[in-house]
Amino acid sequence: MLDSTTAHPSDATRTPIGTPLRRLLALSWPVVVARATQSVIGFSDALMVSPLGEESLAAVTTGAFNTFCLVILPMGTCFILQSFAAQLRGRGDLFAVRRYAWYGLILALVAGISAGCVIPFLPFVVRRLGYAPGVEHAMVAYMSIRLLSVGAVVGTEALGNWYGGLGNTRVHMIAGATAMGINVLGCYALIQPRFGLPGFGVAGSGWASVVASYSGFAVVAVTFWRGRDPAGRGSGGLRMSEFARVLRFGVPNGANWFLEFGAFALFVNLVAGHLGTSVLAAFNVVLQINSVSFMPAWGVSTAGAILVGEAIGRRARNEVWPLVRLTGMVAVGWMVTVGMLYLIAPATLIRLFASHGSDRIVTAGTTMLTLAAVWQLFDGIGITFSEALRAAGDTSWPMAVRITLAWGVFVPLAWVAVRWRGGGVTTLMLVLILYIVLIAVVMASRFASGRWRRIELIEPAPLDAPGST
Repeated sequence: MLDSTTAHPSDATRTPIGTPLRRLLALSWPVVVARATQSVIGFSDALMVSPLGEESLAAVTTGAFNTFCLVILPMGTCFILQSFAAQLRGRGDLFAVRRYAWYGLILALVAGISAGCVIPFLPFVVRRLGYAPGVEHAMVAYMSIRLLSVGAVVGTEALGNWYGGLGNTRVHMIAGATAMGINVLGCYALIQPRFGLPGFGVAGSGWASVVASYSGFAVVAVTFWRGRDPAGRGSGGLRMSEFARVLRFGVPNGANWFLEFGAFALFVNLVAGHLGTSVLAAFNVVLQINSVSFMPAWGVSTAGAILVGEAIGRRARNEVWPLVRLTGMVAVGWMVTVGMLYLIAPATLIRLFASHGSDRIVTAGTTMLTLAAVWQLFDGIGITFSEALRAAGDTSWPMAVRITLAWGVFVPLAWVAVRWRGGGVTTLMLVLILYIVLIAVVMASRFASGRWRRIELIEPAPLDAPGST
């Protein structure tokens, strides 16, 4: 395991020692913290905005989700950097590794510029989603600010995943913890009148998140910059062929996340939103709670993917299934525990957000969170196999299938069941449960087929390249 201060790829030759479980946990706990801090940012936004009322709560939670849908394409593309770094590390080709961090930073720059171009069109788009006027106005204000952070968010993910592929998951953790702390303090200071400030409402929440995002990016950027090779060997010039491979394998992964989350955004805005502001607010509260509880499982699965990538880079594909099985046991164990908590105390969790006697949010949210307990097992299975496939470079087929399920099954079924057939909160959740179950079954079947074994993610090493054998 790399020391938390390690910043240079050459230190990545040290392989974690101990049992597979110890190696998994040593890699995963910083990832868990890093992923959890991202969710805590959204969680704290919702919690501190809730005293402003249902409309503000619905605007911030839905606006945050919509912003994430816009950022997930470049962010999901950057996830593949972890796979490249892990496989190159496993192969021992450390000379090429540093170039992939720069490819990620290029993607972050393009993402930030593109997000800025979207801001002027927000009023036109949000107006056509049919929200109550108060929700519409607040959401436009919030998203116009949050989109300014896209470049920083993608840059943090790019470098964080790159370091993770090298076995150093703590850099990303420190960046996430920094962003979380600044966001919580910013929300406390800016949303309501405090410290002589007038209180900026939902706009204050947005600015707190922007400042927090750039603070987190500063951590990984400074760490990366200080990690330049003191011997001056560098990594050679950037290569179009390598950047093309990053796009070839990364864009399907990003498109998968983007289009799947796009379907989910349509579900939230046009199906859940159809049931009224209280149900919309309650559903987004459930999503915020679930995002916090889900992140440890995602972190464990990401750590498992790092080990899978290393094994593939060493050409030790026989080690992959035991690693995936172990990862799945830990992730599923956590998710089942979460599901039990949802069954035991759903109303208590929902009331954290239901201020000023919002009984309608509590009633709808309690039903939703209780039903959400059902999908926890399958969510753990689905994310474990999805991350393992991504580590192997198997991104195009999962993209096609997940998009087909999202747009060919999930959205049409939800639309018919709720908007045409008049279904309510329970129907809404049952459709979502079915979708998550199908994803788990499909991803597990794809991994079991063994087709990922034939995929070559990284270019063959030239015989005279540093680190080649």
